[in-house]
Amino acid sequence: MAMRRRGQGPRGPGGDGSEFDRKLLDVRRVARVVAGGRRFSFRTTVVIGNRKGKVGVGVAKGPDVTIATEKAAYQAKKGLVNVPVTPDGSIAHEVRAKFSAARVLLRPRPAGSGIVAGGAVRAVVELAGITNISSKILSRTPNKLTNAMATLEALKKLRRMRQEVRSKDQDVATP
Repeated sequence: MAMRRRGQGPRGPGGDGSEFDRKLLDVRRVARVVAGGRRFSFRTTVVIGNRKGKVGVGVAKGPDVTIATEKAAYQAKKGLVNVPVTPDGSIAHEVRAKFSAARVLLRPRPAGSGIVAGGAVRAVVELAGITNISSKILSRTPNKLTNAMATLEALKKLRRMRQEVRSKDQDVATP
């Protein structure tokens, strides 16, 4: 029988048996004012993905970072998005999206170009399994949460546009 290291669960280092990789995007200390003073907790933003076309973003608060991270990963799993990735590891077409104050532009790139993206956009597209893409954050907001959510909205639009093209083709084909 093989010996397991301490802290390692039955299904690998995470212990939860998940096929998803996770990346911690942001940790913020937040305060709630009560009669005796301030109560501090932590808000974490987590991106999860299987690098095969599924990705999600989750946000949660907790008394310490590990609890908040676990809760955020659970929230991200509940909001997974399927991303259509082309055979060369890119996206089918250019897409723009907005979430709150954040605006993001995603452009397809030829094979071998790599990921030309920064910060939150890079984390989301890497975990989605996209290997060739160019992006630009068009807004001036440095908020990683809103930038990640705008990227997720752009990837959702990709899916919807693909379905709309199919439905238009069917409408044209049937007299």
